[in-house]
Amino acid sequence: MSTPPHVAGVCGSLRDKSYTRIALEHALEAADDHGASTTLVDLREYDLPVFDADYREAGDAERLKQAIQRADSVLLGSPMYHGSYSAPLKNALDYCGFDEFENTTVGLLAVAGGSFPTMSLEHLRSVCRALNAWVLPHQAAIPTASEKFENGAFTDEKSADRVETLGQRAVEYARIEPDPACFESEQNVGADD
Repeated sequence: MSTPPHVAGVCGSLRDKSYTRIALEHALEAADDHGASTTLVDLREYDLPVFDADYREAGDAERLKQAIQRADSVLLGSPMYHGSYSAPLKNALDYCGFDEFENTTVGLLAVAGGSFPTMSLEHLRSVCRALNAWVLPHQAAIPTASEKFENGAFTDEKSADRVETLGQRAVEYARIEPDPACFESEQNVGADD
């Protein structure tokens, strides 16, 4: 019998009462319910200076990379900031490369205070493609987040269902046979130098 898949959720929000963290924890609970072991990679708990390619091992970079490398699937969660994803998540991803993401299943979750966080999801999908990750077709978006949560829990059933499905898909496709390398990854010298 094979070991259960491991799913890591990387939270790109530093807020104490983050809707992104609540949603990501909900997705990880669903992954656990479907037989996976899970870890929340809460970037508040990592010392990650602004990425400088001359200092790739700064702070907790190695601990972050190990947490992601151990995972069969990685869920990336971010609030939408100025039409994209958050700086803490971007900085964390800059410390990573092919070793952490190539041929790894990745699920995307974005939360917005206002309109649908389409661009956040698209930007994350582009980064993951450049790292030759296998990105789940299903993604979870939570617009007008303050209307979807109360007291640290979902109040909107549709949003909760989408997030649960993301956690379930992260388990179902954790060990999918990867696609051939994509053009973006072949051109991404920054991830490998």
